[in-house]
Amino acid sequence: MAQDISDEDIFRFALNLEYMEAEYYLRGTTGMGIDAADAGSKPGDVVGGKQVSFETPAIGEFMQEVAENELAHVRFYRKTLGTNAVDRPAIDFDAGFKAVAEAAGLGPDFDPFGNETNFVLGGMVFEDVGVTAYAGAATVLKNKDFLAAAAGILAVEAYHMGMARSTLYRKGEEAWKAANAVSDARDKIDGSDDKDQGIQGDGKANIVPSTPDAIAFTRTPQEVLQIVYLTDKDGVSKGGFYPEGMNGTLKST
Repeated sequence: MAQDISDEDIFRFALNLEYMEAEYYLRGTTGMGIDAADAGSKPGDVVGGKQVSFETPAIGEFMQEVAENELAHVRFYRKTLGTNAVDRPAIDFDAGFKAVAEAAGLGPDFDPFGNETNFVLGGMVFEDVGVTAYAGAATVLKNKDFLAAAAGILAVEAYHMGMARSTLYRKGEEAWKAANAVSDARDKIDGSDDKDQGIQGDGKANIVPSTPDAIAFTRTPQEVLQIVYLTDKDGVSKGGFYPEGMNGTLKST
């Protein structure tokens, strides 16, 4: 990460990610997205998403809690950044998940809002990346209050992903294979380093993706952007889930 990137630049970058996560979980649990008051003065449009019919009440309750957490993160960043907060960028779940499904071999009919398993799997696309993004941000934030907040949000995102990965693991072999395929697809586009792990390997569970020292992986903003733009190219400023790119300084792979 360039040395002239400010803490506020990093928080604006995180806000872009939180907008996407909040929109995903709110649409899946309530059928509606972020209220206008939380999206900024000139927000981008959001394409895709519908309320999921949860067969398992506990999973529905978990997803509702995640939705509330992600909306709270959006509001925290907007409050902290004040007039420097970025508006919600344009988000396209249809195009983004179509590309994810193609890259992971999930088939042309994959619908993350089609059932509870797909919805948890779709969330895994974001949540694992969010954990590594916050872990990376923790290495460069200078303001101790910003660092403390980022560490707290990292912990919440890790709670989310631990529950999601364990939920998918309990779903059985078909879910394992799909989750592992998503992990492999992410790892192919975010650079040469191995910073991703599926939920099952060597005949056992792998709920916690980490280094041999059991430390969470870190990703730079550029590596994160490669995943959400769904490209392995450098210098790309839009694509995938963000058809018009992110808002703010950190927007190019």
